[in-house]
Amino acid sequence: MALRKPKLAVWKFSSCDGCQLSLLDCEDELLAVAGAVDIANFPEASRAVVKGPYDLSLVEGSITTPHDAERIHGIRRASKFLVTIGACATAGGIQALRNFKDVKEFISIVYARPDYIETLKKSTPITDHVFVDFELRGCPINKYQLVEVLSAFLNGRKPNTPPHSVCMECKERGTVCVMVAQGTPCLGPVTQIGCGALCPAYARGCYGCFGPKETPNTASLSAWWSELGVSERDLMRVYRGFNAYAEPFRRESEAHEK
Repeated sequence: MALRKPKLAVWKFSSCDGCQLSLLDCEDELLAVAGAVDIANFPEASRAVVKGPYDLSLVEGSITTPHDAERIHGIRRASKFLVTIGACATAGGIQALRNFKDVKEFISIVYARPDYIETLKKSTPITDHVFVDFELRGCPINKYQLVEVLSAFLNGRKPNTPPHSVCMECKERGTVCVMVAQGTPCLGPVTQIGCGALCPAYARGCYGCFGPKETPNTASLSAWWSELGVSERDLMRVYRGFNAYAEPFRRESEAHEK
């Protein structure tokens, strides 16, 4: 009797689909994954839908509507393991910028009929609503880290994703520190590894796409930025990117808000 393949489901909430596309971008690795699992729900790849329960669910996107808030509980109940992927699912995403203002004001400016819009006051990560077994950060996620997470959960082990800063990636690839050598503001010292230090490799400062690393000293970094002539307003804005509502970035941005 053949063993049953684990069921893998991929779910979308409020997001741009970029992290799901990272899975499709795995190419050869995806073929290996597809051979090891039964892809039960993955709208970006197939219209086929297999009913749960699911062994592993990957969730992209933040919770922004009442319907989202209800649906994620159903997905959690149907999933043995639930992994959130990307900045939207782990930190609320770029849409969490609305959390710092009154969303009703935005709605009245953008939409001709605001009464048709049903939304929550805030864009929140999945973990604010249900238990999450693992969070994979990035905007978008690193496809090799995603394959590692899939392999780990399918084989009953802990994922091996490094928690240290982008600065380590700069050292590994021999990139000269843009902040020390050129005086370019960079979020690398407080941002989690995963992008391959792409921006510093092109003499640009890190934008914090992978969110805060473990125990980031954002206050110290902000002091360095101030020495480089960065204004309080710009210090506030720099932490309000893809991971604006991640706690360390949110707290630091509010510290410089006038």
